[in-house]
Amino acid sequence: MSKFNRMHLIVLDSVGIGAAPDANNFVNAGVPDGASDTLGHISKTVGLNVPNMAKLGLGNIPREQPLKTVPAESNPTGYATKLEEVSLGKDTMTGHWEIMGLNITEPFDTFWNGFPEEILTQIEEFSGRKVIREANKPYSGTAVIDDFGPRQMETGELIIYTSADPVLQIAAHEDIIPVEELYRICEFARSITLERPALLGRIIARPYVGEPGNFTRTSNRRDLAVSPFAPTVLDKLNEAGIDTYSVGKISDIFNGEGINHDMGHNKSNNHGVDNLIKAMTSEDFKHGFSFTNLVDFDALYGHRRNPQGYRDCLHEFDERLPEIIAAMKEDDLLMITADHGNDPTYAGTDHTREYIPFLAYSPSFKSSGLIPVGHFADISATIADNFGVEKAMIGESFLDKLV
Repeated sequence: MSKFNRMHLIVLDSVGIGAAPDANNFVNAGVPDGASDTLGHISKTVGLNVPNMAKLGLGNIPREQPLKTVPAESNPTGYATKLEEVSLGKDTMTGHWEIMGLNITEPFDTFWNGFPEEILTQIEEFSGRKVIREANKPYSGTAVIDDFGPRQMETGELIIYTSADPVLQIAAHEDIIPVEELYRICEFARSITLERPALLGRIIARPYVGEPGNFTRTSNRRDLAVSPFAPTVLDKLNEAGIDTYSVGKISDIFNGEGINHDMGHNKSNNHGVDNLIKAMTSEDFKHGFSFTNLVDFDALYGHRRNPQGYRDCLHEFDERLPEIIAAMKEDDLLMITADHGNDPTYAGTDHTREYIPFLAYSPSFKSSGLIPVGHFADISATIADNFGVEKAMIGESFLDKLV
């Protein structure tokens, strides 16, 4: 019998809590990540007021310097710690895959100088559209459409760009290149980037609308991922006939593997919380695991280096947390974590190698406090332990510490 009948894991995308021990091995615009600290720098520079997460123990997580505006609780209602990444990467897929028990020892390929001509030529031959060569480099997703959107509207060319992540992104104005056509082109790009020298984690369709000077990316984004290279704890749960619910881009990140109930993409963080609560309150969801990704922290504010917007986004989630807790049953467990950092005060515009916070709460808890600092995959091992399935490649359960 499961200790917790249902477990709900929420990933606050990019909400890191301080540089990892190996952060200086990872670089952001030529600057090592060793001084990055997403939550710490937001708290220090623009203030942070998250009373509901603080009540669970966010301010109690061990740090060299306490979070400036998130006080430690003398009697928190939950358990807290921070977790370190083992895998060689600081991207979304690597973080999520390790959270579900995999160890990525060979990182995906990245293209700091843009994609090779061979890839661009194949996409042109398939699509019948030219590729704008000047955009073929690491680029901010909003800046690239500001810079090349007017040209695309005139010529119908494709805007193909990348980032420090192992991704190929294709931006297209929905009035010029219909969404379904963009999806077909992305599916072809996926088919030619499944092995080295261009093994990419994701191909991302980035539709946008509007006029020059006022372009807006739409919610019709689509991520085409590779399947995990080994079974994750999601697969173990699914094979055991246990319900697995995905909310947001989780299904894309795992290429649908191990997921038997998909609540769809999120139009925003608030929409994602709505979808999670819809799943939690469904009469069909009696036993199992839900996995939610809230991406606005990363996509709208981290990459755009907007600490004020990032802070406000954290405030917005914190205000919704009581609704999530109200949707829990007595024997549910709620876990809140992240997948990497994206310090909006740091150099460059890309992810930062950081510890991730971990908070756990259940109405059934009789105690609370800190649990030992561990690794991302410990989350999956704890889930596996709870539901009586095998863990994946790595991770150690801390289920017995949640009492």
